[in-house]
Amino acid sequence: MKKRHFWFSAMVLAIAIAFSAFAYAEDEIKVGAVQPITGRFAFAGVNINAGLEDALMIANEEGGINGKKIKYIMEDGQYQLDVAVAAFKRIMSRDNPLIMYGESTGLGKAMSPEIKDRYKILYSSTSFSSELADPKENPYMFVPGPTYADMFGILLKYIAKEKPGAKVAFFYSDTEFGKDPIEAARQMCKTLKLDLVAEEVAQVGSVDVTSQVLDMKRKNPDFVIFQGFVVDPVQTVIKQCRDFGMKTQFMGTFWGASKMVVDNLGPMAEGYMAVNPYMYWWNDDVPMIKKIKAYTAKKYPKVTYRDNSYMQSFMTGLIFVECLKRADKAGELNGPGLVKALQSLKDFDSGGLSAPYTIKNNKFPVARVWKANTQKKILEPVSDWITVE
Repeated sequence: MKKRHFWFSAMVLAIAIAFSAFAYAEDEIKVGAVQPITGRFAFAGVNINAGLEDALMIANEEGGINGKKIKYIMEDGQYQLDVAVAAFKRIMSRDNPLIMYGESTGLGKAMSPEIKDRYKILYSSTSFSSELADPKENPYMFVPGPTYADMFGILLKYIAKEKPGAKVAFFYSDTEFGKDPIEAARQMCKTLKLDLVAEEVAQVGSVDVTSQVLDMKRKNPDFVIFQGFVVDPVQTVIKQCRDFGMKTQFMGTFWGASKMVVDNLGPMAEGYMAVNPYMYWWNDDVPMIKKIKAYTAKKYPKVTYRDNSYMQSFMTGLIFVECLKRADKAGELNGPGLVKALQSLKDFDSGGLSAPYTIKNNKFPVARVWKANTQKKILEPVSDWITVE
């Protein structure tokens, strides 16, 4: 009799545990990410990972997704496409998240067919690629700001206003990242009646850019826009141009809008401009920046600064959370439901971290132009929010 009672009790306990696990799973929403925590992009990847995770964990502290908690799952992609693809597929197979975040343009493009036809999950990433913001080809993907082409458009509109008919040069890397906005930027120059006098191409990390600089010296552009580099060879190009006495105004897109770029350039940053859709750590009057600083002080008391790459992934996290809330409220907590929620975003309030966001072709095409203040070693806005169509 005692033996039968033991087995009955064990069976009841097993059922209770299984039911409990099922109930827990029902109340948990998984968000996966492949981040470049090691490798040549790790200096930004650590910040990017922190920004996304903080946005999701703050949402949990504030009640989650209508009571459901978010579970964040991350693997290191090392900024190597084969490693990143394997990590992406491993997370999908093992954890089956509703949302994924990727580490590069290359990963997004590599996974886009399977995201569209097999996984059907909401996806965003570090990339501002135009292709990834195309709702016809990639209905489950979105860019958390303007695309690289939009950023060129914002800079060119600023140039056309400041100096109509100006001579412009593009300096970009021989990568998908570098070449992504160039065709659109050529057309924008024609539309704005700007004179595109040179297109210089170099490898990421190049140290010998002599031929490109000599060509620019001959053509003497008023403005040079960098694309597809995070650090080198930007500093080398600017130094050599200044050594030749060139008065050219240098500009960059989002990955050239980091304080790190200003710090590396030192006095050569004088006059340097960049386009950025987010506010910076030092914009203390912004409510969301205050919130981020308070959370950082509580969770990471030794951290005293967060880069603009942190702000980018934090903003993406805010959009993820908003889409999850809307989809859950509609009873459509799945990929198609999340896309429907994304497409409903209009004048989304990020607490001042960006301009109010309205979705357009799976992107948010608004940003402002910032200029380096070499005395304060920061970037300050020189334009209001500029929207491109």
